[in-house]
Amino acid sequence: MRLGFDLTLEQAQKLIMTPELRQAIQILQFTSQELWQYVESQMEANPLLEMENKREPEENIEEIKNKNEEIDWKEYINEYDDISYASSYNKDEKETTFESYVSSPTSLKEHLLFQLNLSILDKKQREIGEFIIENIDKNGYLINNIEEISEQLGVEPKHVENVVKFVQTFEPIGVCARDLKECLLLQLELKGIENSDVKAVIKNHLEDVAQNRIAKISKELNITVQNVQWICDLIKSLEPKPGRGFAHDSDDIKYITPDVYLYYVDGEYIISVNESSTPRLIINNYYRQLLTRTSDESTANFLTDRLNSATWLIRSIEQRRMTIYKVVESILKFQIEFFEKGKQSLKPLTLKDIADDIGVHESTVSRATNGKYIQTPRGLFELKYFFSSGVSTGDGGISSTSIKSIIKEIIDEENPKKPLSDQQIVKILKSKNIDISRRTVAKYRDELGIPSSSGRRRF
Repeated sequence: MRLGFDLTLEQAQKLIMTPELRQAIQILQFTSQELWQYVESQMEANPLLEMENKREPEENIEEIKNKNEEIDWKEYINEYDDISYASSYNKDEKETTFESYVSSPTSLKEHLLFQLNLSILDKKQREIGEFIIENIDKNGYLINNIEEISEQLGVEPKHVENVVKFVQTFEPIGVCARDLKECLLLQLELKGIENSDVKAVIKNHLEDVAQNRIAKISKELNITVQNVQWICDLIKSLEPKPGRGFAHDSDDIKYITPDVYLYYVDGEYIISVNESSTPRLIINNYYRQLLTRTSDESTANFLTDRLNSATWLIRSIEQRRMTIYKVVESILKFQIEFFEKGKQSLKPLTLKDIADDIGVHESTVSRATNGKYIQTPRGLFELKYFFSSGVSTGDGGISSTSIKSIIKEIIDEENPKKPLSDQQIVKILKSKNIDISRRTVAKYRDELGIPSSSGRRRF
């Protein structure tokens, strides 16, 4: 074996991830909000980039003259009073004010403080009431106990207790309770329900109500099963969280802007990529002209580099738009029955199916569907929604989402006095040519938030 240093030529294929390619992959994966943030950062770093400003075409001077000739000046002058020159005011016309655009929903604390200020209390009681309201959480429950509040305010516990009971009479019913039992009992009291059996169930059997243990409650309270069923229905009609109907400072509502719209027009589906969710970038004309006029080499090199970067970014955004369009077009081809008939017609679909159809890699389809939403005639869906596993049937296959929809429909139509067991649901599905196990039915039922047959039974 000879050891030495030699110069040899070899030919090999390698995939090199250039910065431009990494940028294109990253842009494809961005959601619309992340894309806008990324573009804004790029515009700060690259002076050649600017947002396209769609301006209205300027009017021709001849068109302006024609408009002026069409004005009826006599009618225009008659709208003014001869003395005051005050313009006529149409009372039927709605006046646009700042409040028409800016509004603030009322919070629970504001609602309670408003009622407190309308009540007849002395100054000390009002201070205690304000402190109590500030210690009520977003669900309407009092966080601190009476002793802690009395110690912090330096007053006797009985005075705090009196004000707490007074605040508990405010709307919404059940507010300022210290636990769930007190909240439900307050609602019964304010509604005028004085049934001792109902109070006994709330105090001692709330867990049994949640688990639908009707027979156990009936045996322990020595009342009929039908009476217990009525009590459970009454308790379930009460509000466990009185404050959840009000706005809160911690609420951070994020609204979804669809990336794609699907319209049904004249018997066919039309795909439209949301232009507002995609930034429209152009090259700044001043720097473009400066590049051709400058004689300084360093300036020319800088502008050329920035121009190439800006051009690639614009091309990557356009490529992202076209990729999303192709993916949605392919999804529409595979899931056309879903858009025509509903959830029960959703077919099993994988990323590979779409990738093979449009001629790209699976990872590209995954990035194009991640965090993207489509507005359809059947509602708003994430693109990932259309990809699901399923089971084979005589007709080809059915997705797990469709099976869940069928299970929910079967349970909705069952006799509540004799609810179907999971095994009975398996037999019904088998009659529909859907062969799945009892364990799978139980899994899908749990994912739908539907209790077992014992929990659904009504007496």
